[in-house]
Amino acid sequence: MAISFSDLHAGTGIKSLNEYLEGKTYVSGDEITRDDIKVFAAVLRKPGGEFPNACSWYESVSSQLAARFPGEAVGVIIAGQAAPPASAPAEEATKVCTGDDDDLDLFGDETEEEKKVVEEREAAVKASSKKKESGKSSVLLDVKPWDDETDMKKLEETVRSIQMPGLLWGASKLVAVGYGIKKLQIMMTIVDDLVSVDTLIEKQLTVEPANEYIQSCDIVAFNKI
Repeated sequence: MAISFSDLHAGTGIKSLNEYLEGKTYVSGDEITRDDIKVFAAVLRKPGGEFPNACSWYESVSSQLAARFPGEAVGVIIAGQAAPPASAPAEEATKVCTGDDDDLDLFGDETEEEKKVVEEREAAVKASSKKKESGKSSVLLDVKPWDDETDMKKLEETVRSIQMPGLLWGASKLVAVGYGIKKLQIMMTIVDDLVSVDTLIEKQLTVEPANEYIQSCDIVAFNKI
């Protein structure tokens, strides 16, 4: 074959494969062979609709592997989601297709280019499996007491006593409201996926025992960090 593994890592390689498969069902003819398995293992993702021959070939090889190895991943990247490497299924599938019962090592004699593609594929699998770090937000709250007789020191202690993963209380100050009443303005930093400010207010800050000091809370500012 004139198509190299390194070529298949790029769009130009898929285009060449698509042209090569014109009028063919499989790489080496009308039946799947170990050549198809090797090329399939080198293709990092399903060819798009602009490559109909390669796309049809890919789906055919994929379905045959899936039928032979139900529940096994085929080791390529589809729509940005990575599946585990397919070296073991590929070896077994090669035996089935060729009738060769000898021990096969599909990549036993791989070239430096082939090794590089395998390494790049494994790196892509690892990169796609990493969780993206959750976003954070900075929130300014107004915490209002019941009246001018409310102990504001106790009120602040009550607010700061509420602890949960993803919540960090920051600076605070007392702001005069009128008639001798002051409210507490307090900053907090939250991890968006872990803390809901509305839930924090409704189920923590304005219920017992916190509501002994806190009459209500309002979100003054909410900014993504």
